[in-house]
Amino acid sequence: MLVAVIADTHLPRGGRQLPEICVERLRTADLILHAGDVTAASAFEELAALGPPVHGVHGNMDDAALRVRLPETLVVDAGGPGIGMTHDAGPRAGREERLARRFPHCAAVVYGHTHEPQVGRVGKVWILNPGSPTERRRSPWHSMLVLDIVDARITPELIRLS
Repeated sequence: MLVAVIADTHLPRGGRQLPEICVERLRTADLILHAGDVTAASAFEELAALGPPVHGVHGNMDDAALRVRLPETLVVDAGGPGIGMTHDAGPRAGREERLARRFPHCAAVVYGHTHEPQVGRVGKVWILNPGSPTERRRSPWHSMLVLDIVDARITPELIRLS
């Protein structure tokens, strides 16, 4: 199973749009995860129209419709391993351990908010942030993640988009 992971898209804003390489990765995935700050419900509908099922959590910048539609936290079954999702993982100090404790039965935790990509582990739990495909802020590049899941084993790949 291929899972495409994005966060902090902040769409629509001006002429901003997802990079084509990101859209292609999303279209060819078996599942799309969005870790918050889509911003507008219309942008979430555009993601859903790409084809694969989309699961997401709301972020601090999401409109009222998305806050009603999307939960604050979520556990997604990705063909075996659970993937925990949240947007704001709190202060930097102790973040990874806090996320692993928050989702104790998950093989991975995906979060957003920082716009800074992260692929790391706490024990056996992957701690993952896809960065942002549209608004890099302090990150040197736009990015997303692809998770290859085979026999309940997750192999994350950070994709640099710019």
